[in-house]
Amino acid sequence: MALIRDRALSEDSWRYIEDGEPVPSEGGAIVSLERWWTEREQLSGRNAPIGVRLHSDTAAESLVADIDRLDLVAVPFNQFKDGRGYSTARLLRERYGFTGELRAVGNILRDQLAFLERCGFDSFEYAGGTDAAEALTAFDEIDIVYQTATDRRQSAAATRNHPSRAFSNGTSG
Repeated sequence: MALIRDRALSEDSWRYIEDGEPVPSEGGAIVSLERWWTEREQLSGRNAPIGVRLHSDTAAESLVADIDRLDLVAVPFNQFKDGRGYSTARLLRERYGFTGELRAVGNILRDQLAFLERCGFDSFEYAGGTDAAEALTAFDEIDIVYQTATDRRQSAAATRNHPSRAFSNGTSG
């Protein structure tokens, strides 16, 4: 499984820790939501980054009290047609101010990468059927967007009378 972080292939410095498995004292650790809830004081007191893996039906609101304690939130995509993770990402970023790493995990497709990024994801555990290096090109394929999102790009409607503004958001075109 390849990791794409900030639009580049990256080594994964995080490790998933199973329930009941000891949490290492060093290195980034990702634990289940249930383990986080029962051991949050211990886990947030370690001198290393901590992350939590949600369930696809977990409401973003369930992390509000702990949002400042977490360095990473992993949001699962069990099926490519399940869009709840997009909403979770936007809520965590926009409403609850999560600034850590937001990772899409599971059944994500190359064609979804740019849309996931627009909602606030900055890393992707990519197991898609396409070469991960080739999948990186997906981020630059959408020049004009129709809706505003977490990335704050101008929508097509906002640029209607000023076409040159459509590409003033860092995209090529």
